[in-house]
Amino acid sequence: ARAIVAIALTSLLALSNRSIGVHDRLQHLTRGTMLAQQMLAMVETDPQRYQEEREQAFEEPFEAFRWIYRYGETPIDGVRTVTVTVLWGEEANNEQVALTSFVSGGARP
Repeated sequence: ARAIVAIALTSLLALSNRSIGVHDRLQHLTRGTMLAQQMLAMVETDPQRYQEEREQAFEEPFEAFRWIYRYGETPIDGVRTVTVTVLWGEEANNEQVALTSFVSGGARP
């Protein structure tokens, strides 16, 4: 009976540790998505200000995240796609969220 209880408790402990890891990953994914939405809204509302593609870290308390935005061409004059990518984690093992939208604002310089 002790052996069965020991095996069951060990399995429950491993399941609990995995659950904490999944929760942490989902929390980062949600936070990254919200940060990407915020950056995309900023780019959409003032596309002239965000002409140069760049990469930058967020300020505290989100310093573990960094963002990149890139523009792409479309067949329609004056309309471009903008993709905001939020990355986190070690550089060799980055996780990321990418959101894409359309912006107008003339041709890119």
